[in-house]
Amino acid sequence: MQVESTLFNYPKFWAECYGTAPFLPMSRKEMDILGWDSCDIIVVTGDAYVDHPSFGMAVIGRMLEAQGYRVGIISQPDWSNKEDFMQLGRPNLFFGVTAGNMDSMINRYTADRKLRHDDAYTAGDIGGKRPDRAVTVYTQRCKEAFKDVPVVIGGIEASLRRIAHYDYWSDKVRRSVIFDAKADILIYGNAERPLMEVARRIAAGEAIGDIDDVRGTATMRKEPMPGWRGMDSRKIDQLHKIEPLPSPYGADDVGCSNLSGPTDEKIFDNEAPKAISVQPPRPKPWEKTYVLLPAYNKVSEDKYLYAHASRILHQEQNPGCARALFQPHDANRGVWVNPPAWPLNTDEMDAVFDLPYQRIPHPMYGKEKIPAYDMIKTSINIMRGCFGGCSFCSITEHEGRIIQSRSKESIIKEIKDIQEKVPGFTGVISDLGGPTANMYRLGCTSEKAEKTCRRLSCVFPSICGHLGTDHKHTIDLYKAAREVPGIKKVLIASGVRYDLAIENPEYIRELAKHHVGGYLKIAPEHTEEGPLSKMMKPGMGTYDKFKELFDKFSKEAGKEQFLIPYFISAHPGTTDEDMVNLALWLKGQKFKLDQVQNFYPSPMANATTIYHTELNSLKNIKHDSEQVTVPKKGRQRKLHKFLLRYHDPMGWPMIREALVAMGKESLIGNGPNHLVPPETRNEQTKVKWGQKPSAKAKEQSGQKAMTRFSADQFEDRKGNTKSDKGSAKADKGSSKPVGQKPKSPAKASGQAAKGQAPNSQGAKRPAKANTWATKSKYAK
Repeated sequence: MQVESTLFNYPKFWAECYGTAPFLPMSRKEMDILGWDSCDIIVVTGDAYVDHPSFGMAVIGRMLEAQGYRVGIISQPDWSNKEDFMQLGRPNLFFGVTAGNMDSMINRYTADRKLRHDDAYTAGDIGGKRPDRAVTVYTQRCKEAFKDVPVVIGGIEASLRRIAHYDYWSDKVRRSVIFDAKADILIYGNAERPLMEVARRIAAGEAIGDIDDVRGTATMRKEPMPGWRGMDSRKIDQLHKIEPLPSPYGADDVGCSNLSGPTDEKIFDNEAPKAISVQPPRPKPWEKTYVLLPAYNKVSEDKYLYAHASRILHQEQNPGCARALFQPHDANRGVWVNPPAWPLNTDEMDAVFDLPYQRIPHPMYGKEKIPAYDMIKTSINIMRGCFGGCSFCSITEHEGRIIQSRSKESIIKEIKDIQEKVPGFTGVISDLGGPTANMYRLGCTSEKAEKTCRRLSCVFPSICGHLGTDHKHTIDLYKAAREVPGIKKVLIASGVRYDLAIENPEYIRELAKHHVGGYLKIAPEHTEEGPLSKMMKPGMGTYDKFKELFDKFSKEAGKEQFLIPYFISAHPGTTDEDMVNLALWLKGQKFKLDQVQNFYPSPMANATTIYHTELNSLKNIKHDSEQVTVPKKGRQRKLHKFLLRYHDPMGWPMIREALVAMGKESLIGNGPNHLVPPETRNEQTKVKWGQKPSAKAKEQSGQKAMTRFSADQFEDRKGNTKSDKGSAKADKGSSKPVGQKPKSPAKASGQAAKGQAPNSQGAKRPAKANTWATKSKYAK
């Protein structure tokens, strides 16, 4: 999508004379050193401050600084009172509030709503440094500290809560976050373009309440924007008659002055919807047009209307043709959502990543480790956006479907920057990627189609004929990166979209030959048609074709390399039988998964709508819409997770019970075609006395779970027929040098782990090694 380059064309703010700060200040002392008497803008964030282009507060802060603003950072403040929010003084223009790189609720709770005790975005990996619903809490504290200072909210948490949305943690539909937080303006998606416009207008003296027409923003309004034509959402996605529902719109008089037709009649009558008179055709009919969504109180009570509203939102994501949205929230106000911001072009992307980042955490953290930084400090983001449209993912709703790519020159420059600035750099680039590894410079080959398309995905149910799939630019980039002096290895750690990769086998050859450190991540997510259709993922035939090519090219390169597939359990559309079939496939492929993930209903994802409504919202919503099976109850979700880890003895009792209930007792046994072994006498004794299976039973001979570094991950479970060797060594794989050739699975085997009983030949397990060289108090 061709977009005019305007991001850095605004006049610089007068404070440009202060120059560039080594780090954006986090204290009055740092402000004094810089010679500042105040900050123009203060960014409040739930993450530790790392001056790196992978951290949102650094990108936004450096962008604003480049425009001449003095930007301060308040990182992970104490939210119990307003004091920390006053530590840098009163900002001259506004507060910018973000929960951080992750949604604060997802950061704080597991998929089963259990509390996490760590936080990768906090120094020391300590949990509890940010509140639940951080955007709302931080905004309220900012307002408490300086009531008259505008607050602009953004980031992933605010972006995905811009309209009424299902909240998994409270199991109810909540209002737009701008209402709960009482913020002045919400920026959704990547914030560079809308934030520069908002900052310029506030700096020019414009009242924050008058800034409601910026693309990529949402505001609270009493009525839709003057001069805009209104559309009933049912004109876009026909909501069929659903008895005995009343009109789906809670406030029939909202926005009536902007809709054609008599204002003394109900505009939307469920029994007989009245057509809205259309103005004379225009070249771009979506311009100056908004869609009136069902009101908050209606979507919170009726799942059909919720699913309908969700469909409209997802259809209005293309910046080229998106209409504005208006959703009434109470009797007097609604949320107005402007069309998405235009994507950044290559020059703008290069400029954003070329800002003067230090590429390290702020010195205040000293030697404390920040896990998220350690993970990405030698990785490079080469693009933004994703046109995959996977229903369980919200990247498209946040970053957009249009791929925004950097130039090869900019990426090579960043590699050299890493060599100069990152302490202890070993010459290994850990990733060249983004949301997906292989969408760099891919996009629609038809400019007209790109600007008018409303498809949810460019690759599902099949790859669009307009989509360019030539990976030439990606291959050229990989070659150029390898040729940088001092670079020993360039790895690809981002997930590979394998349905795209098989369209260009030369890319798979390049990947297998040069950029895989033994294991490559891909995400088939499931094997069965039911869940795959709700995930919007390709079938397993595509996976098989990719595996065939990957194995072929790995063999040609003289390397023994393996695919690490990722799967989701308990996804909407998944039955118990689907999970059993997936478990059987895993066993047949000799996969033993360790870390597995239950479906996590995150705000605004299409799959979350299916989870909440149990309707197939990927299709038109009507009275006989497809009812979707959704594993919601804790026991069923637990069963699905156990089935992914069919080799773990902890799950065997529940799996056996489920197999019997399904009439699949034939899968219980010790043979190669069985899924789990029969109940042992030891288990029967424990059940009799109300005990749980021993945790130590997890690590039995041949039962080691698969991790990225496990050498025995493909080995069949041998039961009691053979004692295996070497799994302890395989478990230490994290110390294996990058790029080292992994052991052959055929040769690998697993030594009896601690707590294991003697094997079937009666051999005793070896004495446990005295790792710490301690002396027993009983030793003579």
